Amino acid sequence: MSNHISIFANVPQAPPDPILSLTALYRSDPSPNKVSLGVGAYRTSEGKPYVLPVVRTVEQQIAADPTTNHEYLPQDGLSDFNRLSARLILGSDSPALRDARCVTVQALSGTGALRVGFTFIATFMGPRHVYVSKQTWSNHRNVVPQSGLPPTRDYSYFDSTTGAVNIEAMLQDLRAAPSGSVILLHGCAHNPTGADPTNQDWQRILQVVKTNRLIPFFDNAYQGFASGNLDTDAWSTRLFVNSGIDVIIAQSYAKNMGMYGQRVGALNFVCANPEPVNAIRTQLKATIRAMYSSPPLHGARVAAQILGDEKLFHEWEEELLKMSGRIKEMRLRLRDALIANGAPGKWDHIVSQIGMFSYTGLTSQQVSFMQEKYHIYMTSNGRISMAGLTASNIEYVANAMKDAVHSIVKQD
Repeated sequence: MSNHISIFANVPQAPPDPILSLTALYRSDPSPNKVSLGVGAYRTSEGKPYVLPVVRTVEQQIAADPTTNHEYLPQDGLSDFNRLSARLILGSDSPALRDARCVTVQALSGTGALRVGFTFIATFMGPRHVYVSKQTWSNHRNVVPQSGLPPTRDYSYFDSTTGAVNIEAMLQDLRAAPSGSVILLHGCAHNPTGADPTNQDWQRILQVVKTNRLIPFFDNAYQGFASGNLDTDAWSTRLFVNSGIDVIIAQSYAKNMGMYGQRVGALNFVCANPEPVNAIRTQLKATIRAMYSSPPLHGARVAAQILGDEKLFHEWEEELLKMSGRIKEMRLRLRDALIANGAPGKWDHIVSQIGMFSYTGLTSQQVSFMQEKYHIYMTSNGRISMAGLTASNIEYVANAMKDAVHSIVKQD
């Protein structure tokens, strides 16, 4: 071993990621009763990873095609995927598509889309504040400053007493945001709370955004996975786009196509008029070139074939209904199990929330209690991934929750 002091000796150790480190703890736990409710990935009713049959079919077709190659994509990705992805989120009758006011580039899933988008903002729009909901996906607060922007600011979002959105507090904070601020919004299936604004709430949010000249940036990670309907889950985004203002949209196909490891996503800049479109496209390509050169091909090729083929698309829609239906069933069964076992408190919010996650209302101390005594793993804020629940573990989880609430009293 060398006696020389490394030039990297003073590099501090990064804090562990709260979600990924939880997965590592779960995997190292030898308990046969352990339950993972942390990571947001769909699981079957047997708790196994799920490859959508339509995805498997397309992959087999691609593998059997002798003309398939593995050439580089352009910086902005697979053109068919970009065109079809924009149509999926904006709608086939979108005025923005009709008027050629949308720029779409392929990205490394939703996180990559956010990173490219915020880097573009930092480079061409200057330092400005980005507001995120007080309860949000933890990586949002990493991506924004890493992109060259100031640390995020919070806007009020969740009402812990109702388990729903505190729309009045949210609007008050948005009205106070400086003009030109970027407002990061979850298009549907809010992570981590599972609480979404109503359609009327969204209309009020839009009015504040327009009046205060704020910049909406939608993070759409769950289109079709939340309600089971692709159009329903795109309603909020389309409302903003169809109002004629500038809107930025990140898309991910990790959840709704189950291609978590393929990193399939898109970034859309929808402009109020078509003049900036070509300049934005060239600068996004330049940003991507310097960041990772070009995106991966395989997942985008699979997604494009599904999005562009009527039969495959219909099969995908059926799969979305199946996956979202299982999540809804788990919500009902957990709520019913908590009522049946007499767990203190009200649990209807578990059913009224939507998407992959539920904000249970458990404290960090109660979460730790469940992890230590029952080997149940969830994030410290009490968020659970509903996909981790199965018929065989749901009563076990409900009884553990009851014990935690009984044993660890909340501190006011």
